[in-house]
Amino acid sequence: MSDQSIILWSIGIVLTVLGLAGLLLPVLPGAPLLFAGLFCAAWAEDFRYVGVWTLSALAVMAALTYLVEFFSSIFGAKKFGGSRKAMTGAAIGGAIGIFLGIPGIILGPFLGAVLGELSQQRTLHHATRAGIGTVVGMALGVAGKLAIGIAMVGLFVVVRLF
Repeated sequence: MSDQSIILWSIGIVLTVLGLAGLLLPVLPGAPLLFAGLFCAAWAEDFRYVGVWTLSALAVMAALTYLVEFFSSIFGAKKFGGSRKAMTGAAIGGAIGIFLGIPGIILGPFLGAVLGELSQQRTLHHATRAGIGTVVGMALGVAGKLAIGIAMVGLFVVVRLF
């Protein structure tokens, strides 16, 4: 094994671990780090085992994590009785919350859904229920992202070993 391969494998492992952590921790860009780690590992072996088709599938899976994350909080608000304005508020609150760190990531969609419901002349109880649904949806989204991330690693391992 060449020095370049050792370096690429080392970088790949570190990025893969950071990527998996980033799927749980909103501070790190999990999916891009995970994909970059698997890409480095494939490059370490000159793409002999893991080629363009597998890397394309991994890229699609990484992009899918963002869709899961975006739609999960909106879905949660809807399932807990939120209106379209609550779902829109959750999406806007989530987009703003990203820039405010971990508290913003949790509170942004919650407050957005609550404000959306209150703008519909709903009661505070109903609005809070929609906000809670948003947070539940976010938790499901994290679980979905983690499942996709583990599937990415699994696909890489299967293609590499078999």
